[in-house]
Amino acid sequence: MANDKAPVCAVVGVGPGNGEAFARRFAEDGYALALLARRADLTARLASELPRAKAYACDVADAASVAAAFEKIRAELGDVDVLVFNAGSGVWGAIEEVSPEDFERAWRINAFGLFLTARQAIPAMRARGRGAIIVVGATASRRGVAGTAAFAPAKMAQRGLAESMARHLGPAGIHVALIIVDGIVRSPAARARYPDRPEDAFIAPSGVADIAANLVRQDRSAWSFEVEARPYAEKW
Repeated sequence: MANDKAPVCAVVGVGPGNGEAFARRFAEDGYALALLARRADLTARLASELPRAKAYACDVADAASVAAAFEKIRAELGDVDVLVFNAGSGVWGAIEEVSPEDFERAWRINAFGLFLTARQAIPAMRARGRGAIIVVGATASRRGVAGTAAFAPAKMAQRGLAESMARHLGPAGIHVALIIVDGIVRSPAARARYPDRPEDAFIAPSGVADIAANLVRQDRSAWSFEVEARPYAEKW
């Protein structure tokens, strides 16, 4: 049954860290939640903890998988009001080290995945004359450094698509914005890898989720496209 009361937020790419933080923050703000990930272990647990939340298995690199997931979302929760695209995995390595398959997979997740999921959400947003698409980028969205031969081109393509969508969809009332995550996101794995790093030198996932929630609420006359999330210790 479609949800007639709560607006719907689809979080694409839910894992420990930013994805989970987005889910919890938008649940606090009263949204029904569609939690999308390739594996449903974490999303199923979150869905059981949060009100009006459902988990959906989805491979964002596969058009049929995306279409099937959004068809279920529309049937069970309703049209998507806010799309948070947090899928962003990639393989690290220089050009001699990454395979053609690694390069293509990074692009398919980061850029093609945004293309597929946005196309599912846009028609209903356009019909209502409002909506928001929040994209989680990275420092690699702006520059390629050694070791990012697959990841940086994929994130740059993602940023280019997001900017094109922002210019195209803004007049229709759809706010497209990009969060540049510049730093190490706090997680148990990150704390274990950098045991001597001060706690506030990591990016708090809840802080990134706050940025997304604030972007969704921005006045249309003063929309932001690109916002950075960076702890004080990060060099820039």
